[in-house]
Amino acid sequence: MSIPRIAPYEIPHEFPEGKVAWRIEPTRAALLVHDLQQYFLDFYDPTQPPVPELLDRCARLIAAARTTGIPVFYTAQPGGQAPEDRALLNDFWGDGIPDRPESTRIVDAVTPQPGDTVLTKCRYSAFKRSDLEARLRGMGRDQLLICGVYAHIGCLMTAAEAFMLDIQPFLIGDALADFSREDHEQALHYAAGRCARVCGTEDAVRALTGEELTLESLRVEIAEQMGIDPGLLGDHDDLLLMGLDSVNLMMLMERWRQRGWHAEFADLVTMPTLAAWHILLGSAPGTARAAA
Repeated sequence: MSIPRIAPYEIPHEFPEGKVAWRIEPTRAALLVHDLQQYFLDFYDPTQPPVPELLDRCARLIAAARTTGIPVFYTAQPGGQAPEDRALLNDFWGDGIPDRPESTRIVDAVTPQPGDTVLTKCRYSAFKRSDLEARLRGMGRDQLLICGVYAHIGCLMTAAEAFMLDIQPFLIGDALADFSREDHEQALHYAAGRCARVCGTEDAVRALTGEELTLESLRVEIAEQMGIDPGLLGDHDDLLLMGLDSVNLMMLMERWRQRGWHAEFADLVTMPTLAAWHILLGSAPGTARAAA
């Protein structure tokens, strides 16, 4: 009656087209980090997919939301619930989370910060027995981005209820994990066809931050990192010979990664010019597609 041990699987990166063309709008959106408690992740091997990618992508979404002032909500189920509180959940899943801090805690990679909201969750949907709807209404938010576990259970049920409350749900397809690849894809296909927009982390981050990758913005950011005037950097100058060292390059790469712009370190140092980097970052998976 418990959750099964979950075998490693690769997170899908191709998503169903869906029926709606909703776009994430930062002034309307809120982010929900769903059930990323140690108990639920303990059923995976933490060193194997999907866990490392799941946590990395959820952390990127959270960072983008916090940077732009978008509300961040978490759900967390209480430990040691009485059988009468769990009710029918007992029949499917047994006793649930034990009453131990090491089991109920939200994992370190995505830990809540001051200003975030942690909701107590007692049913599949994050809206049941919580004030999530009232909080969203009070903030004037009618879009909900959902990441976390498990895709075909709580994440999908929350998306379906959001839809029925006239809140546009967005399942972030590569920032979810499930019992299997089949279950994961089933959740995405059902959501895309019935109640939600499915998109990827890169598209969501770009939509939340509203940033576009331009040659000029790239020039300014690199020059600031190097501590020089942007006018000194030509499109085809060798940035390494101009003084950009590996430490500063890694710092730039981390900031770009959080915005959904990706390139390999080896590729950047092989072609160390503004013009080449603009192409490399702009053609990385997820970057060239239209924003969510």
